[in-house]
Amino acid sequence: MELRQLEYFVAVAEECHFTRAAKRLHVAQSGLSASIRSLERELGAPLLHRTTRNVTLTAAGHALLHEARRALCAVDSARDAVAAVNGLLRGELSIGTLQCLHVVDLPAVLAGFVNAHPGIEVRLRQGGSGDLAEQVRTGRLDLAFAVRPARCPDGVLVHSLDNEPLVLACAGGHSLAQRDQVDPRELGEQPFVDFHRDWGTRDVVDRVLTEAGVERRVALEVTDVHSLLELVACGLGIALVPRSFSAKNGQVRFVPLASPAPTWETVAITGDPTSTAAAALLADVQEASRGAST
Repeated sequence: MELRQLEYFVAVAEECHFTRAAKRLHVAQSGLSASIRSLERELGAPLLHRTTRNVTLTAAGHALLHEARRALCAVDSARDAVAAVNGLLRGELSIGTLQCLHVVDLPAVLAGFVNAHPGIEVRLRQGGSGDLAEQVRTGRLDLAFAVRPARCPDGVLVHSLDNEPLVLACAGGHSLAQRDQVDPRELGEQPFVDFHRDWGTRDVVDRVLTEAGVERRVALEVTDVHSLLELVACGLGIALVPRSFSAKNGQVRFVPLASPAPTWETVAITGDPTSTAAAALLADVQEASRGAST
């Protein structure tokens, strides 16, 4: 069994399609298919159900997928360890982040990291916390900065970075705008603005209001912080947001929640084991975060 075969198999399993997997790997589809067939012959079991439209895993394929990912991750870690002994970090580091990461100035940290490790090619993408955690699990991301998801997948490590209280965001003319504090149980009749259901930020608010016994109505769903606050400022709904959002829109009133206020936890998510490059960047982020809090 060759590592290349495992890499090809994982790509096909994740893409559910031979053509997309071949394009992702920059190889000929015929060679990819031949490699998978060879792997199936060696293992003595079919790994994939093939149709004209897509590909799904057999029971044997599901069993192999987890171990294949672990094997490929172990190889990457071995390469990283050797490079680290020589004082070198090389290769590609894929990072995911939620919008408006308040814990640290990520662009500044990345600039310092790239200058210190010119052999690393950094890739960055934004997304929802649940999706970012899943991409770390599948190996598409090495490191992600997110709100702690309600359900973290197996095979990842979660590192807490910061906790901050949630506050109520409402328009200046809203009936709750001049309150010193608001109990979440008072919000049941209010229309809400929030992120999509697959975002970890939405999970946090859903959990807080469920625990308060509130059945809410989300009137408007958005994918970015600034749109959310602009809709709130226009009186189209209220929102529960982390206190750090209060610096982003001067037209919105931010009201503390009754004590004990629910919190919003920002975390870093890495693979298990964590690659050397991801661990190095995480250490830089943690150091910068400690410096910003002092």
